[in-house]
Amino acid sequence: MEIFDTKQRKKVTFSPEKNNTVRMYTCGPTIYNYAHIGNLRTFVFEDLLRRTIKFLGMDIFHVMNLTDIDDKTIKGALEKGVSLKEYTEPYEQAFLEDLKTLSVEKAEKYPKATEFIPEMIKMISELIDKGNAYRTDDGDVFFRIHSFDDYGALSHLKMDDLEVGKSTRIDSDEYEKEAATDFVLWKGYKKERDGDIYWESPFGKGRPGWHIECSCMSMHYLGETFDLHTGGVDNIFPHHENEIAQSEACSGKTFVRHWMHSEHLLVEGKKMSKSLGNFYTLRDLINKGYSGREVRALFLSSHYRTQLNFTFDGLLAIRKSLSRLDIFIERISESKGEVVLETESFEKQFLEAVQDDLNTPVAFAVLFDFIRYINGRMDEQDIDTKNIVILLEKWENVFGFIFTKEKEEIETSILEAAEKRFLARKEKDYTLADTMRKLIEAAGYTVEDTKEKCLVRKKENYASDK
Repeated sequence: MEIFDTKQRKKVTFSPEKNNTVRMYTCGPTIYNYAHIGNLRTFVFEDLLRRTIKFLGMDIFHVMNLTDIDDKTIKGALEKGVSLKEYTEPYEQAFLEDLKTLSVEKAEKYPKATEFIPEMIKMISELIDKGNAYRTDDGDVFFRIHSFDDYGALSHLKMDDLEVGKSTRIDSDEYEKEAATDFVLWKGYKKERDGDIYWESPFGKGRPGWHIECSCMSMHYLGETFDLHTGGVDNIFPHHENEIAQSEACSGKTFVRHWMHSEHLLVEGKKMSKSLGNFYTLRDLINKGYSGREVRALFLSSHYRTQLNFTFDGLLAIRKSLSRLDIFIERISESKGEVVLETESFEKQFLEAVQDDLNTPVAFAVLFDFIRYINGRMDEQDIDTKNIVILLEKWENVFGFIFTKEKEEIETSILEAAEKRFLARKEKDYTLADTMRKLIEAAGYTVEDTKEKCLVRKKENYASDK
């Protein structure tokens, strides 16, 4: 398996360090609101990676954190007058429901920051003792980045560009406001900001900074060195850079062997923003009539290292492609022939695509080339489709959308009309066949004639509705 390693800035051959089990950590959401589709594109990429690892015969132990302590969760809890747990739990459940809707496999562990406060305090204390961190008069603890020589190796930033020594004391965990200098490990308690949300520590009352949370949770489950750490490109600096610095300064060991990051998602060619009216959660898309299956397929149609331009026209194009796929699956399920077709060349092409840094655009092309090939052969003769179904089931383990369409409930009268049309065509009674087609279409169904039967499906809406 070849993957693009962010730190090395090139493709490398990947294999797990211990036994045959890949130890992987992914940065999960901050559970202060519903995840937007930009977040979810990253989580689908990470699910693709997880599924591909298993597809290639490796085992996996996957940890995804849930950030329930930061400025946004605390602010939200205080504004609503509820505990941190009461505020974040509904968003945690909503996030897990979103993953299920997108057919994202469950990670082995979903740790929350509030569950690891003692471990964070211990790690911060060790960094202070080693001289990598220092306390301030207002109760904060900062990591001294000039104490870590390799700072900037992941993001490929030079220390001279970071203005070392001009530490900025800030209160925000947000990417765009984080100082590119010494970063916070512990935030001293402030009544006006934190209300009654704080923890006791040797440094005084307060709470952990965002970066230390991921280091403690990942190393707790995966060890001081593990195989894969993933996230969106916006995580690279400063979050992942800071994780490396504090973790390796504490342990003296390589923190992560390989780093992988997915690119940004744009909406209609622009950065997603509430002010532009192009900000969408999965729930927004579901309410517009799209399915999690369609959204997942759209995400996977683009390579994870390229920007994905999300458009509603793109979603509708995916809907049409999935309709072709569904008709094909229904057709092969009806075939009763005995001719076995060779599928090894397609299997080889698909394998090579996913082994090549998860090249899903090529894998997509292989899938639909396969459909065209099999359909063409089925038009010529009756075939045995058992090996075709087996191959599609293997590919489903990677894609996660091939067999996930919900079974349609079709009225008995429509099924009877479809059977009458099939028999009429077989007997060359085209007048009756045409009458049945009009009856079926008038009821809101489409007609697809094959050698085996007349297939009917509820009509899909292909009109763009933004």
